[in-house]
Amino acid sequence: MLQIAICDDEKYYREEIRRLVEDWLEEKGMEYAIHLFASGEEFLIQNENLVRYDCIFMDINMNEIDGIEAAMQIRSYHSKTQIVFVTAFIQYVLEGYKVDAVRYIMKDTLKTAVPECMDAVWKRLKLAQVTFHFVEGEKTLYTDNILYVESRRHKSIFHYMESSMTEYQIYSKLDEIEQKLYEHGFLRIHKSYLVNMKHMRRVSNYEAMLDNGECLSVPRLRFQKVKEAYVGYKGAL
Repeated sequence: MLQIAICDDEKYYREEIRRLVEDWLEEKGMEYAIHLFASGEEFLIQNENLVRYDCIFMDINMNEIDGIEAAMQIRSYHSKTQIVFVTAFIQYVLEGYKVDAVRYIMKDTLKTAVPECMDAVWKRLKLAQVTFHFVEGEKTLYTDNILYVESRRHKSIFHYMESSMTEYQIYSKLDEIEQKLYEHGFLRIHKSYLVNMKHMRRVSNYEAMLDNGECLSVPRLRFQKVKEAYVGYKGAL
């Protein structure tokens, strides 16, 4: 499911962009969810919004926290969210390069610009997916949206970001899941935790802090290797 966010302080443009994006998605036959935000503050109030969305249409000119500042915070989390700046003012176009914006579109060209923009976004996403047979049934997940996998009793629990945090359960050992997810940037930080390094904010004091504020324990004997792997991952981004 493609996750789209639209952040604009003017209701008319929020609804117009949603209509145009929905038209494009329906034509392609894609599953999707679109969430609307009326300000940068509303968008940033939940940390997981910084990494949850595949694409965000961000108005540059908003009160207090503007689109540029919100986009900078998105990128500070090493998020792969595709950012599209929307504005009525041409002078901000250079700001898009600072956050690797996929497009910069003017509000008076939305009808033609949004479909072309969605074509470009889709080409850049190239989202990796994995399929597992969960207790809840077979599901295909975006690897970027898996926060971590936890071994709990005789099951492994996937902590997955959709419209909200979701748990999927599977009767498989964490060793087997690690083999399948290792190439996607997952790190075994504990015998019970396999973590997506994309969502690790820091490793310190024998803990790994994640995007959502959770802190997972890292054993002393494993701590140095975990820290080195995380630093190496960040340096490769």
